[in-house]
Amino acid sequence: MSNKSLQKCLENIDKCVIILECIIKYKKEGIKMNVKVEKLENSQVKLTITVDEEKFEEGMSKAFFKNAKYFNVPGFRKGKAPRARVEQYYGEQVLYEDAFNEIVPEIYENALKENDIEAVARPDIDITQIGKGKELIFEAIVTVKPEVELGKYKGIKIEKKEYPVSDEEVDKAIKEMAEKNARIITCEDDKIIEKGDTAVIDFEGFVDEKAFDGGKGENYSLEIGSNTFIPGFEDQLIGLKKGEETDVNVTFPENYFSKELAGKPAVFKVKVNEIKTKEYPELDDEFAKDVSEFDTLKELKEDTRAHIEEDNAKRAKYEMEEEAINEVIKNSKVEIPKAMLDAEIDGYVHDMEHRLEHQGLSLDMYLKMMNTDIVDFRNTYKDKAEHNILTRLVLENIFKVEKIEITDEDVTNKLSEVAREYGRDADEFVAKATDAIRDYAREELKYDLAVKFIMDNLK
Repeated sequence: MSNKSLQKCLENIDKCVIILECIIKYKKEGIKMNVKVEKLENSQVKLTITVDEEKFEEGMSKAFFKNAKYFNVPGFRKGKAPRARVEQYYGEQVLYEDAFNEIVPEIYENALKENDIEAVARPDIDITQIGKGKELIFEAIVTVKPEVELGKYKGIKIEKKEYPVSDEEVDKAIKEMAEKNARIITCEDDKIIEKGDTAVIDFEGFVDEKAFDGGKGENYSLEIGSNTFIPGFEDQLIGLKKGEETDVNVTFPENYFSKELAGKPAVFKVKVNEIKTKEYPELDDEFAKDVSEFDTLKELKEDTRAHIEEDNAKRAKYEMEEEAINEVIKNSKVEIPKAMLDAEIDGYVHDMEHRLEHQGLSLDMYLKMMNTDIVDFRNTYKDKAEHNILTRLVLENIFKVEKIEITDEDVTNKLSEVAREYGRDADEFVAKATDAIRDYAREELKYDLAVKFIMDNLK
């Protein structure tokens, strides 16, 4: 850095704009460029990148060959006109955007790498000079990880959590096994509907004495007490017998997905076609043999208790870790850049879109069903996104400050753990793990080991 540049830094430091004037000149795979880095406020840096005319010409050539088939120039068959005639007819600027897109991604990534800049969101690009026979000059405003001012993270005091297993919990788990193994039987005609029974019904709904779309069904199996239908619907079927008919009076919830029905009273005409109930197995040694590898009910209960104890221990560990992390976050100072928060929320929205696609829905359809818009929908993820970002930033800094090391054995153990979670053979999974997978495991270990450090230093 020159004396003049240093003086300029000192003059502007009160504005939080530091000119780093670290101009980098290098040639890599034919790329010649200069990069000027300027540190801005709010966790941003500005890269002013100058690319030599030869590299831009390379981009122009690639852009032309990729798009030649689309150009229609008089006197030539479509897609057969030479580049000079295409530029003459359309103007040479017709290739600028594609030429820029051809060469800039690689140039931008190299600029980040050479300057040790970790971007956390897409850059804002502004082209200041572009043209045939000229250097390409553009600016990229890059959002980077914000600085974290760690507070107290050693000696955090939290309450120890324990969840002892009661006999009632074990009995409940055994009953759930019995529930899964219950037989569904058709009842006699004189059986009345009770909570827990399944009523096979025909129904048709009316609002203002008019039938509405989606309000009709035949031979629909409805478990009474499952709260599948509108509140109050199932309760009004209790006491009916096979063959009986009734009018069920309900009111659609105010937040019902259909605006036309939300908050409106409705009448459903219902006929009971059949009543089914569950027949539960006896809870004895035979039951234990049927549902497990154990010979006695006592052994099954002991194993069930052990599994619940293991789950409860994991729950206590997770809750204590969450409480400790939250305390460390509360003690630290960091401002999350808006672009970083938006990028985190984008990830949640994209995940939701993929899940909806598997259900045959689009995000727009879902938003209409939920009577909301994309702004409010994104806001539902805001708190979660902020917490996740703060957690990562704080843990990364603890990992760095405490100079925690990750060994190859740590990575192997992490991969084995992941394999077991997904029911994979650990040795095979580790042997076939690519460098990218190992790098991902190493990254996750940063957070794991930072959390372990916090927990090892608790009061």
